[in-house]
Amino acid sequence: MKLSGQELYNKLVNEYKIIGEKGIINFSLKDLTISIETKDTVGNLLQEWLKAWMMAEKVEFEENANSQVFPDFHLDKHNKKLDLLEVKTFDWDRGPGFDLANFDSYCNSLLTSAYRIDSDYLIFAYQMSGSEITIKNVWFKKIWELACPSGTYPLKVQEKKSVIYNIRPSTWYSERTKFNPFVSKEEFLSALNETRYQYPQTRHTNGHWLQNVLKNYEEHTGIKLQVR
Repeated sequence: MKLSGQELYNKLVNEYKIIGEKGIINFSLKDLTISIETKDTVGNLLQEWLKAWMMAEKVEFEENANSQVFPDFHLDKHNKKLDLLEVKTFDWDRGPGFDLANFDSYCNSLLTSAYRIDSDYLIFAYQMSGSEITIKNVWFKKIWELACPSGTYPLKVQEKKSVIYNIRPSTWYSERTKFNPFVSKEEFLSALNETRYQYPQTRHTNGHWLQNVLKNYEEHTGIKLQVR
């Protein structure tokens, strides 16, 4: 069956009732089975589980052959511009530490594939005790509902030695967060553009970036965005 990202989320959370469920992570080799208590495999395992669950539920999807390339799944196998799904996971006790996207790659991709801004993010929060994980919550979000400003740049990013690497998420589910997520894709694009102006490595080549992204978005979707 063909499902949109929102329909997939509803099926997983409201019908299948995944929140609160528990799983055990073990590894077997020959006659020895061990419990896995490290968290570095959880993200990949949850994504593999989701793939198997979608297959069992006969949900149409196509997995990206390259796990390092966006997105993780295409829910529309015939129109690769629609229903792009990225899966993220994080440790509930530590908060969201994942990357939303590589900063340079994302900015460059919007010049030719601006529809990517409408991609969906399916996010699992888990808690781990020994080798047992509990699904604490699941969210379905757009990138602008996850990204936020910061004290350094108009967009929260991961920066090391004055080099921006990744776009980082807000703590969108917390009422105590200092910086709230953006309210629209236009606000997100504006913050991304302003960050490119403030960032020395992109400042001098940023003159027409936003204009070209908006033009490309209209070419792909027929929708004209107004970004200040």
